[in-house]
Amino acid sequence: MKTSRKRIFPPPYVERNKGHGRIEKRSIQASNALNEYLEPLFPYVGQVFRITRITTDLKGNNFQKRVHYGITSLTSEQADLKRLLSLSRNHWHIENRIHYVRDFTYDEDRSQVRTGAGPRVMASLRNAAISILRLWGYSNIAKAIRECSRNQALPLELIGA
Repeated sequence: MKTSRKRIFPPPYVERNKGHGRIEKRSIQASNALNEYLEPLFPYVGQVFRITRITTDLKGNNFQKRVHYGITSLTSEQADLKRLLSLSRNHWHIENRIHYVRDFTYDEDRSQVRTGAGPRVMASLRNAAISILRLWGYSNIAKAIRECSRNQALPLELIGA
């Protein structure tokens, strides 16, 4: 006699993209079946999700498969599978955008500020500078910093002083 198992994850939403010299297939599945179990640890859990990303080069070689799991406070009514996948991708876009600038333009990893609140203060100042420059329409932060170093009145103008 066959026993039926309840599926925790419904069928996935799948996106296929081609670019940057590779083919990517992303699939996402989400469920709220684990919410009651997760509630003590994550009181605002809306659903859990699993993103599977498969990449190959344009010839179908160099196969790589990565699986990521996540928890969100958004319910399935607030965020369907397509939106969850988009939010996940955009999160990393923002993270990469700020960290890349901090790592390469400010060379933050080699900073000598290491004690007390110094590292946090310097990171906050760098983030503020990046944000101000982006608000003024600069997309190339390194170029904007060079501009500010050549024209010492420009930083003051940008902050309205």
